Amino acid sequence: MSMIPTSLRSFLYGLYTRRLRRSLHGRPKPKHVAMIIDGNRRWAKQLGLRDAAQGHAAGAAKMMEFLAWCDREGVQVVTLYLLSNDNLRNRSSEELDALIDIIEKLAMQIADNARWRVHHAGSSEHLPAGLGATLERLQRDTAQRRGMHVNLAVGYGGRSEIVDAMRRIVRAHAADGGDVAALADILTPDLIAEHLYTGGQPDPDLVIRTSGEQRLSDFMLWQSAHSEFYFVEALGPDLREVDFLRALRDFASRQRRYGQ
Repeated sequence: MSMIPTSLRSFLYGLYTRRLRRSLHGRPKPKHVAMIIDGNRRWAKQLGLRDAAQGHAAGAAKMMEFLAWCDREGVQVVTLYLLSNDNLRNRSSEELDALIDIIEKLAMQIADNARWRVHHAGSSEHLPAGLGATLERLQRDTAQRRGMHVNLAVGYGGRSEIVDAMRRIVRAHAADGGDVAALADILTPDLIAEHLYTGGQPDPDLVIRTSGEQRLSDFMLWQSAHSEFYFVEALGPDLREVDFLRALRDFASRQRRYGQ
């Protein structure tokens, strides 16, 4: 493949991309796609880059491309897993500082699209005040938009999300004067879902993870109960549109029975 001239390679890639896109016409597509962007640090290391931030910056740039692909294919909701609670606990302060700056700039860039709505799916409790304030402002400023809904999972953990949802339910119930026995009677999966970070949104139909890793890493544990999963070998910054279209093609070929 390396002997093929770059111009010809680009032509063949474009031809294949268009063919994949045409193959999706009239077939089922996900309304909500969740993305675990992984492999940024390995990408930087493979290129001999000393600074992991360069990998994170490349991954953020790829997420802007990814959102454009999703928008083009009519995806209504996209959730990007950008910063986990585990990251906040285990990454070095130097790497975290750079990553937080990259995420803040990415969030503002997403909000610059006049049609996209930004939603912070996570907790600001352990985030720097500046990033938390930016996410809150962008969510408020874009709340009335009717285009693609973009969830930014920042300061996110699936287990913590469920705990936070339960706490909100208990506090609201107590504020209304309810007792524990009454709470037990009204507690349902639908009630819990309403109080998640993504309350009111459809659950993800398709969860994609880059870098070849095949695990959820504490991501959308509740919402992904019936999701389809697609794992891409490419590292985050190397993700291509054809990889995404192949994921959609694979999704369209699956039979979602929901226990039937």
